[in-house]
Amino acid sequence: MVMAATFNSLTLPSSKLEFPLPFPSCSAARTQISTVPRFRPPNGFLLCSISSQHSTTPMDGQIHDKTNSTVDPRPQIQTCTWKWRGYSIRYQCAGSSGPALVLVHGFGANSDHWRKNIPVLAKSHRVYAIDLIGYGYSDKPSPGEVGDSFYTFETWGSQLNDFCSSVVKDKAFFICNSIGGLVGLQAAVANPEICRGLFLLNISLRMLHVKKQPWFGRPFIASFQSLLRNTAVGKVFFRSVATPESVRSILCQCYHDTSQVTDELVQIILQPGLEPGAVDVFLEFICYSGGPLPEELLPQVKCPVLIAWGDKDPWESIELGRAYGNFDTVEDFVVLPNVGHCPQDEAPHLVNPLVESFVARHSKSPASASATI
Repeated sequence: MVMAATFNSLTLPSSKLEFPLPFPSCSAARTQISTVPRFRPPNGFLLCSISSQHSTTPMDGQIHDKTNSTVDPRPQIQTCTWKWRGYSIRYQCAGSSGPALVLVHGFGANSDHWRKNIPVLAKSHRVYAIDLIGYGYSDKPSPGEVGDSFYTFETWGSQLNDFCSSVVKDKAFFICNSIGGLVGLQAAVANPEICRGLFLLNISLRMLHVKKQPWFGRPFIASFQSLLRNTAVGKVFFRSVATPESVRSILCQCYHDTSQVTDELVQIILQPGLEPGAVDVFLEFICYSGGPLPEELLPQVKCPVLIAWGDKDPWESIELGRAYGNFDTVEDFVVLPNVGHCPQDEAPHLVNPLVESFVARHSKSPASASATI
């Protein structure tokens, strides 16, 4: 267990990052990675496709093909499908050497939300980004068929650990955003031998958890959740938000720099939500008021934890989040200035160097030495 550092809060300047470690400053604020078409494999097979078309958007806003350029070569990104418990799980990977990183998305997102991080981090790491079951282009089994206890952090934590055992075949650092942070924590607690470290970005506070609801509001919240889940109201509500206009509006709420809310990003979030089964998973999760809380899992973690928080997040208050920096397992609480709920996408120029320095720090530790699992 790693004790907390001598300081609990560190604010990063928005213009420049300096680290004592020998890593170059990586800027990906204007990087665009072409989306790889989704593969649907036959049963029992793991298939991959490779993206070699990497484009960047310069100041003039024009797209320039950098495929054959010798400047800033970027690792190829593979999109693969892994069979887990009979379900198809989509993931992306890049990089051939260095510590293994597994990137875990938040609610309603998918592995494409890490498109500005994968090519940068893959220069010196083996990077994997997974679509949690029920999200992205992974399978979305019906809650009615798999039961009410399927779409939980325990299930996703098991998926993450099994992914490391079956695909990564190594211990890994978990880099997580929003509810992905709960998934990473749950996985690290369930199997401490797999997780080498946790990097949590604006982890979900879970303010609708039954333990955090006022006693007088619990019956009303439960009734509303039942209405959404068990009547046509829920599907009507979902159809109202599953539109380009609504998705853009929601993203503009949680991104402080709304210029980062591009047409590409809107489609990345919207398209998987139009897949069969997506509406049922969406309604199942927003009615999920049980399971673990971050403050319950953090004391149980046996690996180092760094928490970074965009201070303009309108959904997860940084003032409440700061309390997580007081846990002994949390070595740093880093404030990301003028950034919203999804720092990895809104401010990759801040996040990528932080990830690199955190991983480098703990990759050299004997207690964190990599071993095949």
